[in-house]
Amino acid sequence: MSIAIDDDRVELAASLRKWAGSLGAVDAVRAAEGDPSARFDGIWSAIEEMGVHAIAVPEVAGGGGGSLLDQAVALEACAHALLPGGLLGAAVGGVLSGEPGRHGVQVYDGGPVWDGGDVLGIDLSARHGASAGSTTLGDGARRVAVTFASAEASGVARWCLETAVEHAKVREQFGRRIGSFQAVKHLCAEMLETCEAVTAAAWDAAATGDVGDEAQWDFAVDVALATCFDGAVEVAKTCIQVLGGIGFTYEHDAHLYLRRALSLRALAGPSDAAAERLTAAAVSGVRRVVDVDLEGRDAPLRPEVRDRARAIAALAAGERRAALVEAGYLTPHWPAPYGLGADAVLQVVIDQELAAAGVERPDLVIAGWAVPTVLAHGSDEQRERFARPSLLGELVWCQLFSEPGSGSDLASLRTRAVRVDGGWSITGQKVWTSMAERADWAICLARTDTDVPQHKGITYFLVDMRSAGIEVRPLREITGEALFNEVFLDDVFVPDDCVVGEPGDGWRLARTTLANERVAMASARLSRSAERAVELAGSLDLAPAERVEVGCAVALATVCGLLGVRTTLRALVGQGPGAESSVAKLLGVRSRQDASELVVRLQGDALATMGAVDKRAGGLAGDVWEQLNTRCLSIAGGTTQILRNVAGERILGLPR
Repeated sequence: MSIAIDDDRVELAASLRKWAGSLGAVDAVRAAEGDPSARFDGIWSAIEEMGVHAIAVPEVAGGGGGSLLDQAVALEACAHALLPGGLLGAAVGGVLSGEPGRHGVQVYDGGPVWDGGDVLGIDLSARHGASAGSTTLGDGARRVAVTFASAEASGVARWCLETAVEHAKVREQFGRRIGSFQAVKHLCAEMLETCEAVTAAAWDAAATGDVGDEAQWDFAVDVALATCFDGAVEVAKTCIQVLGGIGFTYEHDAHLYLRRALSLRALAGPSDAAAERLTAAAVSGVRRVVDVDLEGRDAPLRPEVRDRARAIAALAAGERRAALVEAGYLTPHWPAPYGLGADAVLQVVIDQELAAAGVERPDLVIAGWAVPTVLAHGSDEQRERFARPSLLGELVWCQLFSEPGSGSDLASLRTRAVRVDGGWSITGQKVWTSMAERADWAICLARTDTDVPQHKGITYFLVDMRSAGIEVRPLREITGEALFNEVFLDDVFVPDDCVVGEPGDGWRLARTTLANERVAMASARLSRSAERAVELAGSLDLAPAERVEVGCAVALATVCGLLGVRTTLRALVGQGPGAESSVAKLLGVRSRQDASELVVRLQGDALATMGAVDKRAGGLAGDVWEQLNTRCLSIAGGTTQILRNVAGERILGLPR
C-alpha cells in the first residue's frame, strides 16, 4: 500500500506511476553514467509539462495548488520509477520559495545542494552541488526536505519489496520456487513490515505538515527521519539478498535503488540526532496526536452521541457498563440489539465522545472473540443465552484452542469429540488457556471426524466450565505468576445446543469474524514500556546513546499507532484493511518487547539486587515483570514466525 489512502490520491499515485514508468528513467540513468554534466533535461521537460514538481506550489504562482500530502504521493510514485532530473530538490524548493522551478536547495549548513549542481555521488540518478557555505534555510527547510525525502524513500522501498517478491515467486532452486522456503518468505515479510513502517511515517510527516502545527510537524518529521531512511536502505539490501547473485550484478536495477536509498539517508541527516530530539520532545510531553477529518459526516451524529456519552459519564462507576450495553456503545460494530451495526464514522464519533466524557469501555477479553462467532453463526437461542450476559460481564469466557502438540498448527489438534445421546463427549488436553480458572464458559475446538482432511473435521463447541470431567491446572510462567492454565477434559458432556454452526464447520468459524469490524482511533499515548522509557529519560542522567535508544522506541511506538490510524482511515473511505493492519501485530510485538527490555537496561546493575519480581510494584521490580511478560507476545496468538509465513503467503502471494 502506498502513502495514498483516499480514492483521489490512490488514482493520482497510480497514474503517476504509469507515467513515470513510461519515461525510460533507468535507461537514461545508465546512459548518463560517469557524466557529471548530465542533468536529464528530456525527463525534466516531461516533469515540467506534467507539473509534478510544483504540485504543492500555489496556483497563483503557477503551481498545482495541492497539499504537501499530494506532493508526497507524487514523489513516492516517481521514486518507484527512479525518476532522475532533480524532482526532489525542485519540490522542496518550490514549497520554500513559493515558485515552481528547477531548484537546488541547501538544507543544512555546510551540506550539499540537493539537485543543484554537477557533482556525481553514489546515486547515479541525481546531480547534487558542492556546499554553498552557510546558506541553510533553517527549520522550515529541514521539515519540508525530510518530509519529501521520506516519500521518495517509501517509493524506493516499495520497488525493492515488489522486485524481491516477484523474483521469489518464479525463481527455482532445489526443485522449488524460492518463495516457498521459509527463510526467503521471512525476509520478504520483514521487508513488508519495514515498508509499512516507512510508508506510515512518510505519510504522517506530509499530512501533519498540511495541518500547520509546527510542534506536531517537528515530531512527525523526526519520527520519519528515525524510521524511513534506515528502513529504505535495509529493504534495498534485503532485495539484493533475495535476488541472490543476479542482484549483485551491475546489469540488474537493484543496486540503483540501493544507491538512491543510501543517498537519501545521507542527505536527510543523522537519524540519531532525530531520535535524541524525539526523546527531548517526549520528555516535555509531546505525543503525536492525530485528528481525523470526518468531512462533516459526523455532524448529524455527534449531538446525540455526545449527550448519551455525558449521561453515561454522570452515572456511578458501577452503573456505566450496563448503560454502555443499553446504548450499544460497548460494541457499536456488533449488530443490533447487541450493538448498533455502526459504520466506521459512527464508531469513531462514539470513541471520541466517550473519551471526551472520560468513559472507558470495559475489556471483553475472550468474550470479544467468542460472542461475535455466536452472533454470526449461532442459533437464535445461543445469541439470546450468551450475548447480553457476556456484554454485562455476567459471563466470563476462556478459549480452549491450543494443545501441547498444536499451538500455531491448530489444524492438527487431537482433542476428540464423539457422538453420545443428546450431544457430544469431549476428551483431550488444552494448554496456554488464560482465565480458565475463573471462566464460566469456553469456546472449544475438537475433532469430530478423522476421515476427512484436518481442517474439515473440526467442530466449534461452547463448553460449560463447571461441567463434570474438567480439571484446570495453573501453569506458572517466567514471571513467577500463573496467568495461563492447562485444561484436561475427560469425557465432558456437551449438549447439541452448544454446537455453533454445523459439525465440521469449526475451522471456518474459528477464522471468521463479523463483517462489520471494529474501527478505533489510536491513543496519543505510547505503549506502556515506551512511556516508562520516556519517564526514565526525564529522571535519569542517560548517556547520549541511551537517549537515542529511547527516541527510537518512541518512533517505533508512534509508527505502530499510525498503522492503526491508516487502517481506520481506509475504513472511513470504504476500503478494506491494507497490509498495515496485518503487520501491526508484528511491529507492535517488536515495539513492546524491545521497549520493555530497554527500560530495564537503562537502570543498570540495580537488576542484580532488586528483590522479587512483582507486577504490582513500581520501579524496577515492575519493569522486570513487564520485560519477562512481554516474551509471550511473540508466541501467543500465533508465533511471529508463523505470522510472517501468513503475511508472505496471503499478502505477498508467495508460494506455500
